[in-house]
Amino acid sequence: MNNSDQNTFLSVLNEAQKAPVLHKDGPLMVIAGAGSGKTRVLTYRIAHLMRQGVDPFNILALTFTNKAAREMKKRIAELVGGSEAKNLWMGTFHSVFARLLRFDGDRLGYPSNFTIYDTQDSQRLISSIIREMGLDKDIYKYKQIQQRISSYKNSLITVKAYFQNPELLEADAMSKRPRLGEIYQNYVDRCFKAGAMDFDDLLLRTNELLTRFPDVLMKYQDRFRYILVDEYQDTNHSQYLIVRALADRYQNICVVGDDAQSIYSFRGANIDNILNFQRDYDDVGMY
Repeated sequence: MNNSDQNTFLSVLNEAQKAPVLHKDGPLMVIAGAGSGKTRVLTYRIAHLMRQGVDPFNILALTFTNKAAREMKKRIAELVGGSEAKNLWMGTFHSVFARLLRFDGDRLGYPSNFTIYDTQDSQRLISSIIREMGLDKDIYKYKQIQQRISSYKNSLITVKAYFQNPELLEADAMSKRPRLGEIYQNYVDRCFKAGAMDFDDLLLRTNELLTRFPDVLMKYQDRFRYILVDEYQDTNHSQYLIVRALADRYQNICVVGDDAQSIYSFRGANIDNILNFQRDYDDVGMY
């Protein structure tokens, strides 16, 4: 692509948006407020990489909503062509890692066609476990239990880690729920036997897969040579660790976000992830 083509292609961007789009290799972070065109920067950066000859198969773009992913993909298709855009690994954290687990989840003992439980499926199963265990459903409220298990998984607290954590055990005993760990154990066992993962497992199991099987990690590090993350301030601990592991080899990671806003704190979003980005990577480009 010659300079005049590039200038035409990027003419819709202002100078502040153009700089990170043209930043080729290495880590970069774009911090800007709402409505300043952060997602547009990601969109054009992906299109620019592809126009520079980067295979779309080597680009991973992670968003927090399906709507954002759809809009970005549509715009990229307009800029570089639909057939090329189809090969991008782009979507929400959960949809992308569900896809990855369909390929390699058998290493963890899951079938490739595993079922994905939504929140209602999880709550129904937990409710029946509480009933089968003969527990007081007014103390062991199934919605609260489901939320607790979800928060454990997003903090990478497995059943084993739960039982090894005196503070968690004491907190549940104090709240008159000393058998919460047993419910957690039963729930995990039942999901596994049913060949099912819940929404939080899509991150927990991806972390487990990449940690336990270095060859799988290396395969995806090699595939995802350019990683882009929208709304990075909304990542939780589990998402942060996956992104960091995948980006470790090439360090071509671009994150955009607003360090003054985090809408997913109820899901364990950790603002420190964006605040510590410069500590995690060397020579970060800041925009």
